[in-house]
Amino acid sequence: MTEFEGQVLADLSVLKSQMKQVLGIGQPGRLTQLEDRVEQHERSVQRMKGLLGAGGAVLAVFHLAIDYFRR
Repeated sequence: MTEFEGQVLADLSVLKSQMKQVLGIGQPGRLTQLEDRVEQHERSVQRMKGLLGAGGAVLAVFHLAIDYFRR
């Protein structure tokens, strides 16, 4: 085996272990953990959008009440 072939096999072994770490071997890997974090962030963003929409509606009703009672 030449030096080049040995280097290629060593690099392949490192790549293989890194892929197992990313994908997970029977346990959640980094990719699964990242997907969970993205999903949680999306839920938080949707929740904030809903709260801001509801807050805007309450503020609009409040301004309408001010205009109604001012007259």
